[in-house]
Amino acid sequence: MMCEHVRGALSARLDGEAVPIPVEEIDAHTATCAGCQAWLTSAQRLDRLVRATPAPAPDLTANVLAAVAADRHRRSDEPAGRRQVLRVAVGVLALAQLVSATPALFGAETGAHATREMACFDIALAVGFALAALRPERARALLPIAIVLALCLAVTSAVDVAGGRAAAVHEFGHLAAVVQAAALWALGRGAYRGTPLTTATAAGRG
Repeated sequence: MMCEHVRGALSARLDGEAVPIPVEEIDAHTATCAGCQAWLTSAQRLDRLVRATPAPAPDLTANVLAAVAADRHRRSDEPAGRRQVLRVAVGVLALAQLVSATPALFGAETGAHATREMACFDIALAVGFALAALRPERARALLPIAIVLALCLAVTSAVDVAGGRAAAVHEFGHLAAVVQAAALWALGRGAYRGTPLTTATAAGRG
């Protein structure tokens, strides 16, 4: 009897399938064949490993909920005054920009087309800042616009002053855009940190 036939029958018996060779012949061959004995030992070991019940995964629900509760408690202890000051600052900057842009839009003395277009842009930006002051969680959406505007104004002002096309004292007004971007960044950062972490969010991160 060939060993490969016996090993096929042994494998079928381990799997609970029908054995094509009489059991007595299989056992008699295995008892006298060292190779088939070693093969059967390895097959039985592998079968036990496959059939072994995996260890249950630890339940981390209690630990996650405790961490969420501790995080909420820590955030509730943080002073809310800083965030409120930032909201007021962004709101004041928005109001100042709106007040300064409105006359250029409707004033008779500054009716140039380019001036009106710039006034429209300033008013739209002021409305965005006002919305960020009312809803701090939306400040991060406006932040890229404010940063790009501040950088562009800073670069163009520096180039114009260096080239003698503008006086430095006249370009100081553009510092307001830098202040706006900084205030909006601080407000958006605080709103992001202060967002409550729900259980669903914690489970999703896991």
